[in-house]
Amino acid sequence: MIEVKEDVVASKATISRLPVYLRFLRDKLKAGDENISSTVLADELRLNAVQVRKDLSLVSSASGRPKLGFNLRELIESIESFLGLRNTHDAVLCGVGSLGSTLLKYEGFKNYGLNIVAAFDTDAGVVGKKINGISVLSYDALPSTVRRLNVQVGILTVPKAAAQNAADTMAKSGIRAIWNFAPAHLSLPDNVVVKNEDLAASLAVLSKRLEDNLRREENI
Repeated sequence: MIEVKEDVVASKATISRLPVYLRFLRDKLKAGDENISSTVLADELRLNAVQVRKDLSLVSSASGRPKLGFNLRELIESIESFLGLRNTHDAVLCGVGSLGSTLLKYEGFKNYGLNIVAAFDTDAGVVGKKINGISVLSYDALPSTVRRLNVQVGILTVPKAAAQNAADTMAKSGIRAIWNFAPAHLSLPDNVVVKNEDLAASLAVLSKRLEDNLRREENI
């Protein structure tokens, strides 16, 4: 069995690549494969082979078997353990609009250790409903629910104007990590981790790369 390395500090870039590896490796395992080399993994994902080997060396003490590579099942377990995905994290979601509803319906979170246990909104039209089996509660019930269930992860999908207030409520209730989809900069205590998902910025990057590629093709 592959030994998972402990007390290893990985860069943000490495951590962002590991879920990509994990998804690919799981697909390979479902397809019936048993082993994979870092070179094949890099080629299939169009990544630098040296970087892939470095990433895998962070999560596992094994270097792969000659001609066989890594055992898929063991490598998957190593990455899951390194990312903390083998212990499910309960989460609450605040803001059940179009995006919030879509996230509640997404089953893939469970594959990455995230379990949404409740959702909250101020709209009486959605409060009391269930989406994908998840109850939508009144926003006023957020503090007591978070404390009662000892939830530490919050997902923020509210409008920009409501984002800071909702984030403050989450932090005061005991939430220590916020996944922020609202287009707003949040000012929170240092003990609250925030991951911003800026959809406009992502679209801008995509558009710029497309423009660059089109220009290169024109010059060929």
